[in-house]
Amino acid sequence: MFLLPVSVFAQTNGSIAVGASLTATAEGNSSSSWLSPSGDFAFGFFSLGSNGLFLLSIWYAKIPDRTIVWYADWDNEAAVAPKGSTVNLTANSGLVLRSPQGVDLWKSGTGAGVVANGVMNDTGNFVLQDRNSESLWETFNNPTDTLLPGQTLERSGTLSSRQSETNYSKGRFQLLLQADGNLVISTINLPSNFANDPYYATDTTSGKVAGSEGRELVFNVSGYLYVLRENGGKYNLAVGEAVSARDNYIRATLNFDGIFAQYYHPRNFTGNVSWTLQWSEPDDICQRITEASGVGVCGYNSICTLKEDKRPTCKCPKGFSLLEPNDPYRGCKPDFIQGCKEDELSGTKDLYDVEVLTNTDWPISDYVQLYPFTAERCNESCFKDCLCAVAIFRSETCWKKKLPLSNGRVDASLNSQAFIKVRKDNSTLQFPPMPNLDDKKTKKKSSNTLIRMESVILAASIFVSFMFSAAACLGFFFVFRKKRVRSVENILDSNLLSFSYQELQEATNGFTEELGRGAFGVVYKGTIQIGSGVQVAVKKLNCVIQDGEKEFKTELRVIGKTHHKNLVCLVGYCDEGQHRLLVYEFLSNGTLASYLFADTKPSWTQRIEIACGVAKGLLYLHEECSTQVIHCDIKPQNILLDDYYTARISDFGLAKLLMMDQSKTHTAIRGTKGYVAPEWFRNMPITTKVDVYSFGVVLLEIICCRRSVDAENDCEEKAILTDWVYDCFLEGALDAIVDYEVQALGDKTTLENFVMVAIWCIQEDPSLRPNMRKVVQMLEGVVEVQVPPCPSPFFRACLKGSFVSQV
Repeated sequence: MFLLPVSVFAQTNGSIAVGASLTATAEGNSSSSWLSPSGDFAFGFFSLGSNGLFLLSIWYAKIPDRTIVWYADWDNEAAVAPKGSTVNLTANSGLVLRSPQGVDLWKSGTGAGVVANGVMNDTGNFVLQDRNSESLWETFNNPTDTLLPGQTLERSGTLSSRQSETNYSKGRFQLLLQADGNLVISTINLPSNFANDPYYATDTTSGKVAGSEGRELVFNVSGYLYVLRENGGKYNLAVGEAVSARDNYIRATLNFDGIFAQYYHPRNFTGNVSWTLQWSEPDDICQRITEASGVGVCGYNSICTLKEDKRPTCKCPKGFSLLEPNDPYRGCKPDFIQGCKEDELSGTKDLYDVEVLTNTDWPISDYVQLYPFTAERCNESCFKDCLCAVAIFRSETCWKKKLPLSNGRVDASLNSQAFIKVRKDNSTLQFPPMPNLDDKKTKKKSSNTLIRMESVILAASIFVSFMFSAAACLGFFFVFRKKRVRSVENILDSNLLSFSYQELQEATNGFTEELGRGAFGVVYKGTIQIGSGVQVAVKKLNCVIQDGEKEFKTELRVIGKTHHKNLVCLVGYCDEGQHRLLVYEFLSNGTLASYLFADTKPSWTQRIEIACGVAKGLLYLHEECSTQVIHCDIKPQNILLDDYYTARISDFGLAKLLMMDQSKTHTAIRGTKGYVAPEWFRNMPITTKVDVYSFGVVLLEIICCRRSVDAENDCEEKAILTDWVYDCFLEGALDAIVDYEVQALGDKTTLENFVMVAIWCIQEDPSLRPNMRKVVQMLEGVVEVQVPPCPSPFFRACLKGSFVSQV
């Protein structure tokens, strides 16, 4: 009876007194919501169906589907509450959501004030006010996935999509008004907050006109949505007339599938009327999300197709099924086992069928490109390659791709064919049953039987192999007798082309245009003729191992089998007399060193991507390729940048090609704290941890945009980068590390994590350094980064600490 007047009061003017509460009961019950004065909006518990769960939210109360425009969330999880939960309006904590057992599930907070009352406005904004009617907290300042007329978004303000149509936890898409005034939409690498490159941007930055950067995103009461610039100008997100806000409800929502759209719904209607799309961005999200923008809207191994309403739809190719049966946007999984070991253990070689799709592509999953090629040879090449899951043929080019397939889409302009390998039996491998271990006679008999079977199989295999080899040799004899020319098939392990020294001399115009030089040799620019002219980088190796051809080609086989987007691709080689040369793909944007230490500093976002790319390339070399590769010489000069500024590691696998005395030149820089791990100087085993150490130094260079050793620096304390950064870290002076860079300091959590990861990597004790898998996980925010210890007792900060402890 005491609360009855409060409830009645809430239905008339939208004001709610401190002490009022709502209870999660059956939908439609007056005790589960507070209405705005017009009754257009309701705040309270929204029933999520027959599961007995409720969402604390605001919705359109007069529309049958009761579209939600705001909901409470806590640590990226929606504040879903069981039946019987309550929300109370308190003076000191604002809105407090509690479970039936009295456990706090969510709090709004009040800033620094004391709440006098709450107001559910006709604009759809719920406001907590002090006794002077000043706002302490409001839903308009804490948006979720929707903006309403009268609402603005300040710099660093975000909208986050939900996970799916019915799951209100934080999803994979984010709309952000950046600190530089640019309004962008990006994918997020959950569960971290790391944003990939935007797939939509207004480009409302300073540019050439002062004051042209965006100040705020405005959704005015007339229904126009625009970015207001610092100079008062406007950037309209949609061109054309807006619908009447007086006659229609209007909202702008970042949908769970990454589409930002504006909708309207008539206020007065009869019958079954739904929301009408006014405009949406981007036009084609299937095409707009590229490699730098993250995984496509449909997830891995899926195919994205655009519907008439410009919303994406997802489907799995033949032989694949949904990861989540009720969510087609989570991606697909193969219904069969595919892998080199699995194929080898199968009893038959006829394992796969081929499904052919037209105008379908997964553009960023390829690990090798073959040109010139035919569709038939492309299909055959994938069919015989145990790593290949799909091959795409277009314009005489074959791209072989392996799982997981990323950013799949249908595009009528491709004029391509996709050859998908599908296992015939759709099953796992079947092995014979194990013998009864309790019966010794049975065990012995079974063992003898197996031995006899293995002998028969082995003999048959040897016979078949001999006949096949004989036939192959005979075939090659006649082929090469007829025409002794090198073709695409005459390659090392079906990966590397073999060139003569004269061919490379002609390709480089007599080795005239030098690209760079280092411990391994000199690199020249050239053009080789494979179909049309292809630009390459030709490296003449110095002091290669003396034992010659066998060891040289053994190491090249290892390098030739590596395929990763963060590694430079080795095209071919020359092994002719004393001439040992390697032919690499040519990367247009040069080395990381020239990019990082130039007059203009790369953006913080670019540096984050480069650091993560280098880490993933090293992870592949250490753990994921067929033979482990320790680089031994990670530094910015050995990291190249492609057309899209993707980091690509070069010179991997070359350490074993150098003679011992040449290798020792790497350790001749003992006097400086460069990239070389301490174990090189201490007769300790050389493991992958030497690369981890070098990566830590490079990571600091990427963060700071300065060299690891700067002998010309006026300040002696800054000369050794690792020492100086650790000093700054202990003193909490991260702003000095990035030279007070606004963008980096706006992402201070990432900055601090990256610095701590680097310090972990440069630990003097190799056992304390993380492996590269752990490094990647820490950089991506998947694993929490702990505070690292002092890297070495010889660091200045550590010497000071040791002196203090002795005193």
